[in-house]
Amino acid sequence: MAEWNPEKDLLAMVTEDSKVVLHRFNWQRLWTISSGKCITSLCWRPDGKVVVLGLEDGTVSLHDVENGKLLRSLKSHAAAVVCLNWEEDAQVNRDTSGNSLAFEDRTTRFFPPAPRVPRMPGLVSGETGLTDDGQDSFVELSNSSKQCFNILCSGDKDGVLCFSIFGVFPIGNVNIHECDIPMTTKDRDTVCRLLNASVRKVALSKDLCHLMVACSGELVEDIVESRGCQTFGDSTHGFHCLVLDTSIFQKSKNELHQVAQQASNIEDLLHVVRTSLSVMHKQWADAMNIFHEKFDLLTSLINDHGLDSSPQEEFLSLLGGARTSPAVHQFLVNSLGEVGMKRVSKVVCGAGKELQLVVLNHLQPAVEIIGFRMGELRGLSRWRSRYLGIGLDETLVDNAVEKAGMLLVQVERFIRVLSSVVQQMNLYSAKVRNCGTEKEEQQNIEKSSILFMPFAPHFSTT
Repeated sequence: MAEWNPEKDLLAMVTEDSKVVLHRFNWQRLWTISSGKCITSLCWRPDGKVVVLGLEDGTVSLHDVENGKLLRSLKSHAAAVVCLNWEEDAQVNRDTSGNSLAFEDRTTRFFPPAPRVPRMPGLVSGETGLTDDGQDSFVELSNSSKQCFNILCSGDKDGVLCFSIFGVFPIGNVNIHECDIPMTTKDRDTVCRLLNASVRKVALSKDLCHLMVACSGELVEDIVESRGCQTFGDSTHGFHCLVLDTSIFQKSKNELHQVAQQASNIEDLLHVVRTSLSVMHKQWADAMNIFHEKFDLLTSLINDHGLDSSPQEEFLSLLGGARTSPAVHQFLVNSLGEVGMKRVSKVVCGAGKELQLVVLNHLQPAVEIIGFRMGELRGLSRWRSRYLGIGLDETLVDNAVEKAGMLLVQVERFIRVLSSVVQQMNLYSAKVRNCGTEKEEQQNIEKSSILFMPFAPHFSTT
């Protein structure tokens, strides 16, 4: 497969081993990437800044023309994506009175710039869906694409067509097996259906009102008998070309454009939220592994002393002010010791501070902007006469707004718990650093344990 860039002297090619190679006209190779999966289709975004790949598993992936890095992937199909077409409407959006319509992003009036996607510890750049060190590039590419109304159409081998605005916001799909195809045969008008059809090529018209679909399959006459049972008449095997009416893209262009801009921005922020939670989970899990590595030794000490209790019960007894058992005493003084407690303290404190940075710099700003954008979408959904026709349902949006508000409440609650944990751990660290004699060391360890032990399991659960 090979496709010329519509704006630059570039040629993108797919090799037999599913590598994508980008060349200039003088045959200078710019980059080569491997998706790790079988590539079944290829196309360019209309501005030539993004190359789109259709994969055998039904995924559509967007890559930066500058370096080939993955910008976004969308699982649109259940079968191999065998054809792609990305078309842009060059006409300026105008309302009925002729005034130009432009999407006004009001978030900059109330919020700082949208947060970046946090880097996942231990991952190579680009493995999290959006590029890490190329985030500015993605934002620029995303913003430039959203200024114009453009639609990416993809077709799979099972006959399903999917449509996405900006290449990332799905707005609908069509199964060509379910389409009524009017035909005139033997001097009479009939309705036909396609059976066992596979899409080969798709092309949107420049005004987005028509979609040409080249497909192979069996064209049969659709006959409905008086009993309501559906049967099929004569059939024609071969290659067929269909023209589908997609005028809704043009008639509702302004509404689709505005909703897609809001919704795709929300999707970008949700990606920040999901990645932030994944990063935080990994950081805290690593810290808890160190914690359990040290404190799981207590179980064997309890068994050695012949006690009929669990580590949880022993620590509850310690926290309740009761006398410690010989097993706990030996564990705190000998098995764990000052060095072990310092290491655990350092690891947990460090993880807590890293979590605070992720929350403050990524998670909380993203959730706040999501709430604001959902509020604007709710306002659009209440304009039923204009937006209900494209599927913007007020009840669904109201439920989403409520969940966005609950998410913000949970994030604020989480910040309070996290701050409390870090504060207690800092107190503990200061006490351990100041311990001197063996007696003071033992006392400080026992006191510090009272501060520290309640928080580790509780915070992990929260």
